Amino acid sequence: MSGTRASSPAAAGPSGPEAPSSRPAAPPAGGRRGQILREAARLFAERGFHGVGVDEIGAAVGISGPGLYRHFAGKDAMLAELLVGISERLLAGGRECVDCGGAGPEEVLDALLAGHIDFALEDRALITVHDRELDRLPEAGRRRVRRLQREYVELWVGVVGRAHPGAPEPEVRACVHAVFGLLNSTPHLSRPDALPGREAMAGLLHGMARGAFAVLG
Repeated sequence: MSGTRASSPAAAGPSGPEAPSSRPAAPPAGGRRGQILREAARLFAERGFHGVGVDEIGAAVGISGPGLYRHFAGKDAMLAELLVGISERLLAGGRECVDCGGAGPEEVLDALLAGHIDFALEDRALITVHDRELDRLPEAGRRRVRRLQREYVELWVGVVGRAHPGAPEPEVRACVHAVFGLLNSTPHLSRPDALPGREAMAGLLHGMARGAFAVLG
């Protein structure tokens, strides 16, 4: 997934009055609907979309399977809201970083990194679901996700290009995609209790991503 929800101090950029917000993509809607989406994402990631029944999602949130239909038309609707929703939230968070007046490109890049790192650490299940299940969306849903992702990539390419003005655009673009691959690898890391703490892991990811961009000169 390109690109997705307050920011970790270890990953945050400058904190002066003109530093851009590094607020990451917000989680799914609150209340029962948001609870259903979070549990659906967890179960889809663990067992696959076709390996999970509506009754099991309902049991995970304490309601009957049929009761889910008061919130969603079915599993397909849950999957669509999860994948379209996170793409929308990542793009909105990225635009908020870029639109902060007075911030330089380095500050904006740090804010983009902080937001995406928070997403990568907090929403591992969504990354797994996206990688495995995107093709199960109807064509219109897939097109929307891909369009949102392209806009998110272009936003990053623009910021990284301004931070490294001498770098050729193809190299900037390649580096952005490589950094997304790094950050979105979190579902493949070792079990959580074998990793550094949350802030230390965010700092490691931030440093590795910055190191990747440093090759652009």
